[in-house]
Amino acid sequence: MTLHGKTLFITGASRGIGLAIGRRAGALGANVVIAAKTVEAHPKLPGTIHSAAAEIEAAGGRALALQVDIRDEAAVGAAVARARDHFGGIDVLVNNASAISLTDTPNTPGRRFDLMFGVNVRGTFVCTQACLPALVESARAGRSPHVLTLSPPLNMDAKWFAPHVAYTMAKYGMSLCVLGHAEEFRGHGIAVNALWPRTVIQTAALQMIPGIEPAMCRTPEIMADAACAILETDPRAPGASGNFFIDEQVLRGRGVTDFDRYSVVPGSRALLPDLFLD
Repeated sequence: MTLHGKTLFITGASRGIGLAIGRRAGALGANVVIAAKTVEAHPKLPGTIHSAAAEIEAAGGRALALQVDIRDEAAVGAAVARARDHFGGIDVLVNNASAISLTDTPNTPGRRFDLMFGVNVRGTFVCTQACLPALVESARAGRSPHVLTLSPPLNMDAKWFAPHVAYTMAKYGMSLCVLGHAEEFRGHGIAVNALWPRTVIQTAALQMIPGIEPAMCRTPEIMADAACAILETDPRAPGASGNFFIDEQVLRGRGVTDFDRYSVVPGSRALLPDLFLD
């Protein structure tokens, strides 16, 4: 399987892990739809849909920048229609967009709760629903469709809920979509999987987490390489769907042994495990 000539619809791809996946896919010859909100540069959050498109095209891919709030069902539907018209279809959906607030119950305002559930859970469901007809068409054409969601394995240990119950529920809502859609779409030949990092990844979201130093982090490129490795597998192969992959395990399974190149500070022994992993 190869991503060359395939079309990826990536939510939240104007920066961070989503952009890294888009760049890597572009380097492999893919078409990338950047479905994100940012059209003007923010002083604290670098990157827009247009700068992302430029980076993906510089890497060798083709890009379509679409301003989309994935909480808006009509906007998502319109974006999917434009993507299909522009590239002739959609072969891969990457549910990357996510909102975070690592706050306890007294310090999580209702509007922040609604934002996390709107982006993480509703956004993942609505985007998957909107892309499904195109993914079914991709399967019928033998183009190996995938849905890849950036969410954690389902771990019911209370320690992952107590400090930030709202965020945990919102991320697990994404994971529950993976669990259910993998089985629901199996007959169509669409693989549905989750991907989560072994360690903390250096992205703009780290501004929400005090005390995280660069030496504790890996770069988004490890997630991009793992994502593309998953997306280049045959979705009808045994065990190809319904998995909760960890980036490092995916790459080790493909023979990668040098992980130091993914460290923000090469040689660091202070890498911090990500949330939800024992």
